Amino acid sequence: MRALIQSTHIVFLLTLLLSAAAYADVNSLEATIDRNPVMLDEAIRLTVTADGSADRDAFDSSPLLKDFVVGRTSVSSQTSIVNFDTKRTTVWTTTLFPRKEGTFTIPSLTIEGKSTKPIQVEVIPVQEQSNVARDYFVTTEIDLKEAYLNQQLLYTVRLFLSSNIERGSLQAPEMQNAEITQLGEDKQYTDIVNGRRYQIIERQFAVVPQASGEFTLRGPIFTGEVMAANTNQRFGFFNRTQQINRVGPDITVNIKPIPQGIDYPWLPSEMVRVDEEWPQGDSFIAGEPVTRIVTLTALGVVEEQLPDIPEFYPPNFKLYPDQSNTTTVEKDQNLISQRQTSLAIIPTEAGNFVLPEITIPWFNTLTQQTEYATIPARSITVATAKGETEAKQGLDQLTVTGGLQEEAQNQAQSVGELEQETEQTALTPAAFSSNEPTALYWLVTSIVCLLLAITSLGWLLTLRKLKNADMNVNAHSISQRTSTNNNLGEKAQFQHVMTLIKASDTRSLAPALKQWINELTMGTAQLSHFEQVNRLVNELYALRFSSNKLESSAKTKQMKTLLDKLSIEVKQLRSQWKKKSVNDGNTLSDLYPAP
Repeated sequence: MRALIQSTHIVFLLTLLLSAAAYADVNSLEATIDRNPVMLDEAIRLTVTADGSADRDAFDSSPLLKDFVVGRTSVSSQTSIVNFDTKRTTVWTTTLFPRKEGTFTIPSLTIEGKSTKPIQVEVIPVQEQSNVARDYFVTTEIDLKEAYLNQQLLYTVRLFLSSNIERGSLQAPEMQNAEITQLGEDKQYTDIVNGRRYQIIERQFAVVPQASGEFTLRGPIFTGEVMAANTNQRFGFFNRTQQINRVGPDITVNIKPIPQGIDYPWLPSEMVRVDEEWPQGDSFIAGEPVTRIVTLTALGVVEEQLPDIPEFYPPNFKLYPDQSNTTTVEKDQNLISQRQTSLAIIPTEAGNFVLPEITIPWFNTLTQQTEYATIPARSITVATAKGETEAKQGLDQLTVTGGLQEEAQNQAQSVGELEQETEQTALTPAAFSSNEPTALYWLVTSIVCLLLAITSLGWLLTLRKLKNADMNVNAHSISQRTSTNNNLGEKAQFQHVMTLIKASDTRSLAPALKQWINELTMGTAQLSHFEQVNRLVNELYALRFSSNKLESSAKTKQMKTLLDKLSIEVKQLRSQWKKKSVNDGNTLSDLYPAP
């Protein structure tokens, strides 16, 4: 019994040793292909079989890249034991697509010391066999085989299918030094070719070359599975399928460099335009911001090619640019790129100004000439702020009123002197000593007329003074009512300003501050007169439209700090101006002394 157990142990050990020897190396290596010759747009299935143990990652396809496009490689392994004889097999399967017509050699491949024999492959042109249309094929075309650097090329791929496929995929074309983008969705339709109906799937690509020279645009590869022909299986959940591979024809294109004499940012296109969004009218107010949006649009280029939009303005303007936005969309088989800039403009002085034109040069690929996208120069009028205008009008009115009062006083003084002179003349004794009646008659008549004239002038002056006094009383009453209404309006405006500060609404803050200050000062001042408030508002606009790439949290923190300072300053300004208004109200009557 013990001898039997020992014999069993020996047999088991020998089996392990034999198995280890079987896994130790590769006994033989063989390579085969599924077809020869092969058409240019068809694929070759290369199968490499290793007899013995082999690493699954031992297959190297790099020697095949010289003459073929190598597709996906799959690997499988199988182990069997028969009468203690262990056999292991590893199989690599890959797909090869010929690059051109001719005779090519699949070189010898080596795996763990074993090598395959070279295989010669004949690649023939695409042709119809016995006038029978092919079941599946791919066609390619391009709109231009010669173009300029960065000019868009329209590439079209069509897949022809004579029957339904179980599954499939179509790869994108490839080209060195080019940006390739699919345009839109696939189009599906049917057509008859050589008397056979096909389902056609059409896909388009935009190819934008990034270097000049001659390049080959590699055709896309289609890989799919269709129902296997002549199968005896008529039922069941699993149907037998066979794999098909097709590749589209390659296309050679010539990309020309930038022409000589181009001294501006290179922008080749069929259409370039520049537009602006500008407020209605050309009249503005000093100190109030105006937003100008300029949009550059180019056809057939990517957004990275768009140049910066020039910004030239007179020195009488403060500029707060926002970050520009770029985007690329697809429409009507073309790429359309846009660059949009937003700029806040604040005129600092009143007057007439001219905003210079915006000009962007570009190269027209249709006419092969340099053209210009332009926004014409614009003339604008900047008016003085409302507060300054009303204050100036009030000062002029005060000057005129003072002049009228002075003139009335001078007239009264002249009348007094005339009355005094008349009295002196009437009391002169020589006037009564005359014995001539005619002279006395004319003297008395003259004195009576003069007295009547003086009396009439006195009544006119009295009526004028009474009328002026009544007008002053009415003006004072109206001023009191207006002050009361403005106080109510000022309070509402103040609350509105504080609400905007609390909500961090910097867009509406400056106009609201101007309206509130106008109510508070009754039109005698404007925002620029209050240095601290004006400085804080300018800092807020500078931070809002800053081109520096600050983090959102840091920018929000700075904005909060400035708004807090502005809130404190606005409250102090209101308190100070209220006190000043009360003091001024107590001494206002001194400007209009009683007659």
